Amino acid sequence: MRTSATTEAGTERAGDPSPGERLTAAPVAAERFRRVLGGHAAGVVVVTATAPHGPVGVTATSFTSASLDPPLVSFSIDARSGTWPDIRDAPAFAVNLLAEGQDALAARFAARGVDRFAGPVRWRTGPEGLPLLDGAAGHVLCLRHDLLAVGDHWLVVGRVAAAEADTAARPLLYHRGRYGRFTP
Repeated sequence: MRTSATTEAGTERAGDPSPGERLTAAPVAAERFRRVLGGHAAGVVVVTATAPHGPVGVTATSFTSASLDPPLVSFSIDARSGTWPDIRDAPAFAVNLLAEGQDALAARFAARGVDRFAGPVRWRTGPEGLPLLDGAAGHVLCLRHDLLAVGDHWLVVGRVAAAEADTAARPLLYHRGRYGRFTP
């Protein structure tokens, strides 16, 4: 039986399973799913690659390490993204770990219908012609390792070929629909 309650802190708990109830494959409503996962703070990256028509890039908050041996990382991208075909076809990609204060850059690479690499965006060409964004907290350069269709997204796995970090930089975070910063 599903219950509906509000905790002392005012947190909505409608639809939570009762203790002892078996979980089913019934889908969670999309709005609820987004709201719950929006409570999970995530680092913000811009994944870049080189396509025949020039550099491409997209903002992602789904970036994570996948394996230490071999060194693998992953991110997911919406199958309907206009950038997906170029990322899919690229043999290599760069993960630009955005730094605190780069929220405008994150928003630009998340927007549709704009030249994401036009001024005032500052970037340089790295190994394999990969676009590397200036001011990033780090860069992880990858060779495509695997692609996996997962629901309405694709999981992209890259084998890390090079990595660099600005250890003094603080990461840009995304939480509940807003960019923010980490304060230790």
